[in-house]
Amino acid sequence: MSKPLSDHDRKKQISVKGLAGVENVADLKKNYNRHLHFTLVKDRNVSTKRDYYFALAHTVRDHLVGRWIRTQQSYYEKDPKRVYYLSLEFYMGRTLQNTMVNLALENACDEAMYQLGLDMEELQEMEEDAGLGNGGLGRLAACFLDSMASLGLAAYGYGIRYEFGIFNQKISSGWQVEEADDWLRYGNPWEKARPEYMRPVHFYGRTEHHPDGVKWVDTQVVLALPYDTPVPGYRNNIVNTMRLWSAKAPCEFNLKDFNVGGYIQAVLDRNLAENISRVLYPNDNFFEGKELRLKQEYFVVAATLQDIIRRFKASKFGSRDIVRTDFSTLPDKVAIQLNDTHPALAIPELMRVLIDEEKLPWDKAWDICIKTCAYTNHTVLPEALERWPIDLFQTLLPRHLEIIYEINRRHLERVSSRYPGDMDRLCRMSLIEEGGQKRVNMAHLCIVGSHAVNGVARIHSDILKATVFKDFYEMDPHKFQNKTNGITPRRWLVMCNPGLAEVIAERIGEDFIRDLDQLKKLCDFVNDEAFIRDIAKVKQENKMKFAVHLEEHYKVKINPNSMFDIQVKRIHEYKRQLLNCLHIITFYNLSDDYVMLNSSQAAPGYHTAKMIIRLITAIGEVVNNDPVVGDRLKVIFLENYRVTLAEKAIPAADLSEQISTAGTEASGTGNMKFMLNGALTIGTMDGANVEMAEEAGEDNFFIFGMRVEDVDAMDAKGYNASEYYNHMPELKQAIDQIAGGFFSPKQPDLFKDIVNMLMHHDRFKVFADYQDYIKCQEKVSALYKKPKEWTKKVILNIAGSGKFSSDRTISQYAREIWGVEPTLEKLAAPDDPK
Repeated sequence: MSKPLSDHDRKKQISVKGLAGVENVADLKKNYNRHLHFTLVKDRNVSTKRDYYFALAHTVRDHLVGRWIRTQQSYYEKDPKRVYYLSLEFYMGRTLQNTMVNLALENACDEAMYQLGLDMEELQEMEEDAGLGNGGLGRLAACFLDSMASLGLAAYGYGIRYEFGIFNQKISSGWQVEEADDWLRYGNPWEKARPEYMRPVHFYGRTEHHPDGVKWVDTQVVLALPYDTPVPGYRNNIVNTMRLWSAKAPCEFNLKDFNVGGYIQAVLDRNLAENISRVLYPNDNFFEGKELRLKQEYFVVAATLQDIIRRFKASKFGSRDIVRTDFSTLPDKVAIQLNDTHPALAIPELMRVLIDEEKLPWDKAWDICIKTCAYTNHTVLPEALERWPIDLFQTLLPRHLEIIYEINRRHLERVSSRYPGDMDRLCRMSLIEEGGQKRVNMAHLCIVGSHAVNGVARIHSDILKATVFKDFYEMDPHKFQNKTNGITPRRWLVMCNPGLAEVIAERIGEDFIRDLDQLKKLCDFVNDEAFIRDIAKVKQENKMKFAVHLEEHYKVKINPNSMFDIQVKRIHEYKRQLLNCLHIITFYNLSDDYVMLNSSQAAPGYHTAKMIIRLITAIGEVVNNDPVVGDRLKVIFLENYRVTLAEKAIPAADLSEQISTAGTEASGTGNMKFMLNGALTIGTMDGANVEMAEEAGEDNFFIFGMRVEDVDAMDAKGYNASEYYNHMPELKQAIDQIAGGFFSPKQPDLFKDIVNMLMHHDRFKVFADYQDYIKCQEKVSALYKKPKEWTKKVILNIAGSGKFSSDRTISQYAREIWGVEPTLEKLAAPDDPK
């Protein structure tokens, strides 16, 4: 396979990477050497590749610090309304290249490293991914941080600094094996510990009711130590902050009553407190009601609210004098966005602070709370909704439970005055679920305690209003909004696909990077032969590069001219990786030129998901070793899918698989990344696919399968898998092969659980969409044989992807929920006079 053009040579021609001025390069080399010799190596005589990476990271970081300080200073001086984005997950990936892109340093750094005899790409590969998220929800938070900084919002991301992020996935004999992700092992050059802002967080204890108010006493204290990471906007000199909390035991932890024998044990027990920030729960779209998880949720909320209130009270930069005491202005200065229900405790915690500590009357406090908080819902799957047992609450957070009861009492009073005598409605709308074990419904708490509730794609927001939250919508229709998700074009185009960014910039200039709607101008070039050739050439180069990567890492030789058909996302029954498997098997039974790539993690406790991975690897073992098929079809399961692997795979994709059962995927964001990077989509009318098809034109989209109405109708009449099995010979053959051990000859009944699920209790109706999916895949194959027609549709998809920038999403949140105005104004650079 011929190696693609050297990256260094190609990068030098790419204007979107910033200018490599001679002075700039000389300065970078000087600073780089200073860091290498003084910051890192010191009295060691030998440098490692990791030293070279750290020296580069520190050199680039130097360019952030002045901007960071100046940005925060300007916020203190102007005192704008601040936005606090609370999330239990921030799936950031790597930071080095993204920082270089946003500061326009990429070409200068590249040239400096080249002159020093170092390979930029090798250095970038040294960086660990910050994998502090499971999938879409955590990656969305990361894209939002980039957009908030790029739009000049005074915004902060608040979360937990997990010592271990999403597990590293190994595939061993076809099975997923989890390994701890020790991402901080070598240190993290992008974070700064801020022990001066350490905050106490209380757990357990009991409440005392006095005439002058309620006291929460006899608590256990854990300290929250903040670590700040800079978040640079795109070439506007603004640098915002992501603050992640780490748990520390207080010095006197368990030592108050120690005797000589108990001292060692007391010190060892400090681990128990510090376990709070030890590890990310690896569940996506699934609620696991564990005490440690509830502790994590309260920990981030309690620490963050102390910070929010300290900042609200303080006036100017560098001053901690309390100046503001009137809390009625809090909603004018603070917006809190809850990323799903995980930070829902912000509502009772804010009430606790206002009532118990600041001594506000309930009605005043509640009005402030509602005006300050807003809630984003991310799923309609019942198993994902957080419902915490009352007894766990009572033990861990007794005061918060009292506050929730009072919120509920007043809420139900309001419901019954609106709907007198409607007891069913009272039951449905209560924050407390009765029956069996009593539970707190966190979504209901969020809706009642927020002024805005949004879904993340138009169809999802409509489903919320029509079904899951119907009663709440009927009572408070003004609260419900839609905010279709988006992705940052900096990471997901300029950074991961510079070749495509450059081809676009040559035709329409570089402004699209800040204003992605400008991609519409590409419609004018859909019949331009040179442009069609350029787009196809970039895709081919990306495929060749990824083919080299696959050969190195998976020892599979693949033909870069075959279609790269990719489904990458968390494994879940609703995402229907099994439908893809059935297509692969059917296709294998007929055969054509294809590379099928599937990838992602299964939650460690999700048996079916792990079996789905084993099925994919088993199909690969058979298909990839079949001499009759040869190179025409390859099936590869990509191990350890993460942000960095997505950045390699997505630019190489021809076909994007977005095949969830209609009504189950809230939005999806991977779908948008594929569209922006020149893949065509095969998908159901679900999540953001609906709006993507609208933007690109349905003729340029491969739509198949039941619509939400069809799924509802089928639910009403009942779904019978065996009818499909008995009436479709190709489907029957595929299922019989799986069931009969064709793909697991040494263990013929290996996949009996999967077959049993598909035949008897498949909530997501895989067989119902099978025939339409296969027909649609035949259309895909036919079009792929007409490269020019294919590429024209690719161009129209790229041209239609502007709506799916997270800049558009964040501008809508800012104006319609937070009450702040985005700006494209630049801050003066640190070396400019103010």
